[in-house]
Amino acid sequence: MGYNVIALDNLSGGFVENVNAKAEFVKGSFLDLALVDKIFTNNNITHVYHLGAYAAEGLSHFIRNFNYNNNLIGSINLINAAINFKVKCFVFTSSIAVYGKNQLPYSEATTPNPEDPYGIAKYAVELDLKNAHEMFGLNYVIFRPHNVYGERQNIGDRYRNVIGIFMNSILKQYELPIFGDGNQTRAFSYISDVSVPIAHSGFMKEAYNNVFNIGADKPYSINELVSVIAHAFETSPKTKNLTARNEVVHAYSTHDKALQVFGKFIQNVDLKTGIGRMADWVRKEGAKSTPRFENIEILENLPDAWR
Repeated sequence: MGYNVIALDNLSGGFVENVNAKAEFVKGSFLDLALVDKIFTNNNITHVYHLGAYAAEGLSHFIRNFNYNNNLIGSINLINAAINFKVKCFVFTSSIAVYGKNQLPYSEATTPNPEDPYGIAKYAVELDLKNAHEMFGLNYVIFRPHNVYGERQNIGDRYRNVIGIFMNSILKQYELPIFGDGNQTRAFSYISDVSVPIAHSGFMKEAYNNVFNIGADKPYSINELVSVIAHAFETSPKTKNLTARNEVVHAYSTHDKALQVFGKFIQNVDLKTGIGRMADWVRKEGAKSTPRFENIEILENLPDAWR
């Protein structure tokens, strides 16, 4: 789009080779107040795109301090800077985790009732942005994406990104781990259908000070997902059913509002096509190691697979 971009990331869940070569990359954390202040002081920052989070929703129950520091306090650091340096628009990726359960399909009019610390943190940031707009005039755009997948995703994270976990397991000839009976449903969203609208939103005043669900419309069960991935890899993987987690069983949303504003940027890539593209990339990349999270804060009720 022709803008100068500064990318700030601590690489806890990503890789430097994924950073666009045209961007200026700063390795660091938004928890580092001095670094955040330096970036804003030394550059004419007009727009902030805040996609940084530790997005392991299920694990968030067991890393509450870490979750709230990274996903809430870190966000507030950026909001403060955006206010102080008169940023024109703050774009934030929240999550449909803010809705909780039993309100299907989620629409933007649905009252949030998050079920886990991850969703609670995301919703708290949403509320703070609305307050910052009312108090200081900071414009914002909030997106609630869900189950995003695609090329360049970290398939070595054992706690999140089920599609990456399954693909990595196939490459390693491991059993595919399924929590519970596999009948829980999600609408898996291909990356370009989410990233492109997000990129344009900061420069679209008709999107300002609004909340948008963004992602795929059609939900699939985890068992159905296994079949689609198996087809893409031309294999018949074995699955392993683990004890069900404490999680929302069914989660999908409507996207009418996003289509009205961002329709020209949304291709609605279907699951089979998106999985095929990601599978081609994963085969070239090869299998990845799956390191454990080293700072679990609560062991009670922690799933055995994560111990």
